[in-house]
Amino acid sequence: MTDAARWPAPWVRAALDLAVLASLTDGRLHGYAIGQSLAAHGFGLLKGGSLYPALSRLEEAGDVEAAWVEGHGGPGRKEYDLTGSGRERLDRELASWQELAETLSRMSRETINHG
Repeated sequence: MTDAARWPAPWVRAALDLAVLASLTDGRLHGYAIGQSLAAHGFGLLKGGSLYPALSRLEEAGDVEAAWVEGHGGPGRKEYDLTGSGRERLDRELASWQELAETLSRMSRETINHG
């Protein structure tokens, strides 16, 4: 895992909500664990000022549910879980990102072939 993102910051910002949803596909996580998952997948170590606003947006949109969980020997923490509508959004937006990537690849091949 690295502190630096694999992609430019504007790309990470654009994909952040989707990446958070994807990090929750295996079950509920607390914010720190989501951040660690994103870092392990190339998004770099996110500051709380970007991760927690994204979680709030997703919660307000109904894409994630949050619940306070009692801490074991420590303070409680908020855990996030993907909702049905969040899974639908993830599937829909992943398909759109895939279409965008395919379009860009096709455009670059056309440019090479015509250039």
